Amino acid sequence: MDEIDLDLQTVEEELEDETDEGGDRRVVLGVLDGSTADEEWLATVEDGHVLVLSVDGELNQLAGGFAREVTELGGDLMHFRGFLVVTPADVAIDADRVG
Repeated sequence: MDEIDLDLQTVEEELEDETDEGGDRRVVLGVLDGSTADEEWLATVEDGHVLVLSVDGELNQLAGGFAREVTELGGDLMHFRGFLVVTPADVAIDADRVG
C-alpha cells in the first residue's frame, strides 16, 4: 500500500478558516423607520447576518436605499406580517409554510 502524505497543519488551517466564516452570524432585530442609514443595513447583510426589521412607514420608500444592492449581492428580501426579512446570499428564505 502506498503511503499517504498528509499535511495536517494545512488541513487544520483550512478547518479553522471554514469555522471562522459565519461563526459569529446572528439575526439582527431592528426597526425600519428611516433613522438608520441604508449603508448600515447593507453592511450588516454583507457581513453575513440576517435582518428582521419591523416596518414603521412606507416599505418601498424605507427599503429603497438598500434593497437593490442586497439582491445584486444575491441576498433575499421578504415582507412578512409587518416585518422585512433580509438575508445574505447564502441564506434562503423558505416561505413554503406561509399560507
